[in-house]
Amino acid sequence: MRKFKTTSLADQVFDRLENDIIMGVYPQGEILTELKLVEQLGVSRTPIREALRRLDQERLIEDTGKGSLVLGITEQDLVDIMDIRRYVEPMASYYAAKNITGEHLEELKHVVELQEFYCAKSDLEHLNQMDAKFHHIICIASGRNVIRDTLVPLHRRTTRFRKAALAKEERVMNMVKEHRQIYDAIEAHDPEKAAQLTALHIEAAKKSMIERMNDNG
Repeated sequence: MRKFKTTSLADQVFDRLENDIIMGVYPQGEILTELKLVEQLGVSRTPIREALRRLDQERLIEDTGKGSLVLGITEQDLVDIMDIRRYVEPMASYYAAKNITGEHLEELKHVVELQEFYCAKSDLEHLNQMDAKFHHIICIASGRNVIRDTLVPLHRRTTRFRKAALAKEERVMNMVKEHRQIYDAIEAHDPEKAAQLTALHIEAAKKSMIERMNDNG
């Protein structure tokens, strides 16, 4: 597998399979076997076996004895993820408003402005990318490693549903507006307001994601 070069092969196979499961390339109920993945990915069984072990620990798959059953992200998983984000993410914004540096503030401003630009162009792909980057910068700017390490994997697991939610124009416009308000509060170094606005933002995102998940079956 030529593109798996920079980190361990098992890590990169894990990242690939995790992303494919989250994005629905491997749908819920599909059976993955080592032989099937060897053929698809062009690597040996050893890194695949290690990746499958980690995916089982992450509860994305379940060993059936005849292969690994894809569990994916259920509606209850999504509710739990967003509920955790609802409580933890305002903390990230709170500390970002207190601790953010000029460099991170400028980067966050640039992301918000790009979102407003892409919103006007109805460029959903770039909007989704900037949405993820917005939250990532806040995690970094918070200066709280535990908060960052808690949120980053949860953000990754909601990628598919966030992208689906942004297919709805009203949610796109509201998301961009909410991000602008959160940025303004962080720029003003108002941690309480930043946290409050973030909580409202996550609640709105949760509602939209659940609706889209139900619409798509």
